[in-house]
Amino acid sequence: MQLKVFLAALLFSFTVRAELPPSAYESMQAKASEYVRIEVLRVDVEPGEDASQQVVHLVALVTEVIRTATELTTDGIVEIHYTITDHPEGWVGPGELPLLHDKVTTIAYLNKLESGDYVPAAGRMSFSNF
Repeated sequence: MQLKVFLAALLFSFTVRAELPPSAYESMQAKASEYVRIEVLRVDVEPGEDASQQVVHLVALVTEVIRTATELTTDGIVEIHYTITDHPEGWVGPGELPLLHDKVTTIAYLNKLESGDYVPAAGRMSFSNF
């Protein structure tokens, strides 16, 4: 009996990660406070907390406002921060955010932090639509 309890506890102690269904990303996009089109002006990448992480800092020009809760305006500048984690081959889990590059124009689903900076609001689908 103790072996069964131990095995059950061991089984439930593992963290299970899986890719999210499209409906989860669509829901996050719908809840994002900001839906804008941006042109990336500058990208800075720094090492993260461990060797598998990169911290990304973007400065972007807002070229179109589709929806805003924080009164973003066309021609405004936003700073966007996020972390990318390199996973081993075969890893199963939510997809990673893309590393954007200078002069890229894309849509962006964002949420504003108290600091005034923005963060991606819809996981790997923060910079694209279905």
